[in-house]
Amino acid sequence: MKLARWIFGIAGVYGLLVIAPLYFAEGQIAQNDPPAITHPEFFYGFIGVTLAWQLVFLVIARNPVRYRPLMVISVLEKLAYGLPAIVLFMQQRVKTMTLAFGCIDLVLGALFVLAFFLTRVSPATR
Repeated sequence: MKLARWIFGIAGVYGLLVIAPLYFAEGQIAQNDPPAITHPEFFYGFIGVTLAWQLVFLVIARNPVRYRPLMVISVLEKLAYGLPAIVLFMQQRVKTMTLAFGCIDLVLGALFVLAFFLTRVSPATR
């Protein structure tokens, strides 16, 4: 259970550190990766939803056994970015940096699966 806490705690903090600065990066992204963002509602919506999930990870870290069912959904959250990043990279539609962040999400997703199995509740402890 201690490892599950670490996995979700690190994932949550990492996510906050990586995602929160994007709120202030729209102009820089447009400059470094033209064209400019044409649908800011999708961009800021993505940031907001992703930040909310980082908070879910921190909640799971506080009590992995209680929030064990959320771990499965958390794996889906990681797959939702990681898998498209690989496909888009293979189609040469995104840069290597996107692939790298997608792979980090997939590693975290695999660790979430590990945490899920490590927090298995025996019938005696229910």
